[in-house]
Amino acid sequence: MDFSHIPVLLDECIMGLNIRPDGTYVDGTVGGGGHACEILKRLSSRGCLIGIDRDREALEAADEKIREVCREIEEEGREPASYALVKSNYAELPEILRRLEIPQVDGILLDLGVSSYQLDNPQRGFSYSHDAPLDMRMDPEESMTAADLLNTYSEEELTRVLREYGEERFASFIARRIVLTRQNKPLETTGELVDIIRKAIPMKYQKQGGHPAKRTFQAIRIELNHELTTLESCLDKMIDTLAPGGRFAVISFHSLEDRIVKNAFRTAENPCICPKEFPVCVCGRVSRGRVVNRSPIQADEKELERNKRSASAKLRIFEKA
Repeated sequence: MDFSHIPVLLDECIMGLNIRPDGTYVDGTVGGGGHACEILKRLSSRGCLIGIDRDREALEAADEKIREVCREIEEEGREPASYALVKSNYAELPEILRRLEIPQVDGILLDLGVSSYQLDNPQRGFSYSHDAPLDMRMDPEESMTAADLLNTYSEEELTRVLREYGEERFASFIARRIVLTRQNKPLETTGELVDIIRKAIPMKYQKQGGHPAKRTFQAIRIELNHELTTLESCLDKMIDTLAPGGRFAVISFHSLEDRIVKNAFRTAENPCICPKEFPVCVCGRVSRGRVVNRSPIQADEKELERNKRSASAKLRIFEKA
């Protein structure tokens, strides 16, 4: 399959980043390069773009698209900005910048969604719509797969994952059936998992809230790829890498991600821990910037018609002081 991904909230991200032509910008989840290419088009020869992704196939696709944009810029008689693509996790941004000898950046973008390529490629095992190997690795070079997780986690651990990361009301029923099924044969395919979920969830609830496997697949993917723990642990460090006036834009796709981003940005804006009854702040914690949009930016009607996967996308933006 060709690596394809329709960039979500593209115009809103570009406007939100408030791009400076000579600035340095990071796309921490570069995917197929959709957002990155639009950033690059707005940079001068003095600008710089850094693309990061855990998926080597994504980086190769992004490199091809970025090279094409550079050729278009040259045909216009302009010199394109420099760029670097790095195979890594966005959480490693401070170390990546140290290696590249870049002290600060003017903008960071994170698109936390799974790419269309990853969802639509059956071999990646992210989708409950295809019968495929239970993989779900964001980085195919990692050793542990979804099958390994499902066949080794205890019933209690599985229940916790499904309840916390999938907000699945029937978590214990699904976990119990997974454990019983694997006693006869290890789970190997997404089709087997979907069948287990359908048998565990009462029929009258299966037509509520979309596909009955949606929450379980989300939970397993999040646990396997450490998505929420990574996000929660690195947002402050990423804000530290911004230059004054630099902006941090994050697109999330479910309430658990959005809550982490919202709380991190609000705390960065108002880190004071003094009791409310204190007349003045004595803790000494200083605001690191401001939340640009109090409510998340979401897709409009036109985008929803073009790309149904944008329906759950929420964009939040923070500006460094």
